[in-house]
Amino acid sequence: QVQLVESGGGLVQAGGSLRLSCVASGRTFTRYTMGWFRQAPGKEREFVAATTWSRGSIYYAYYTNSVKGRFSVSRDNAKSTLSLQMNSLKPEDTAVYSCAADPRGTYDSDDYNYWGQGTQVTVSS
Repeated sequence: QVQLVESGGGLVQAGGSLRLSCVASGRTFTRYTMGWFRQAPGKEREFVAATTWSRGSIYYAYYTNSVKGRFSVSRDNAKSTLSLQMNSLKPEDTAVYSCAADPRGTYDSDDYNYWGQGTQVTVSS
C-alpha cells in the first residue's frame, strides 16, 4: 500500500524558514514525479514545486512563480524522501501543504494518484 507522510509544518513569522519532508513507502518512486501542492482556506489547491525523473537519472525541479528563489525542492531516493525548503516565508504562503507522487505528474494536481494527508504551514505577519 502506497503511503506518503508529510512532516515539518508549523507556525513561523514572516521572513522565517521551514523545511517540509515527505516520506514515501509502498513502492519504488525513483521514476516518479514527486511534487508539493498547497491549499489555503477558501482557495483551490495550487502547485508549488516538483521534481521529475528524466533519462540518465537526471531530476529536474520546477516551481510556481510565486515561490521561485525562496523555495527549493529536493529528493533523496535512497530514503524515499521528498523535501521542500521554504525560506523568506510570507503570510500568503499560509496553507496546508501536501506531497504527491505519480509517474506522469505535472503541474496539474489531477495527474497525481498518490497523496499525503498534508501538513499545516502558518506564516504570521
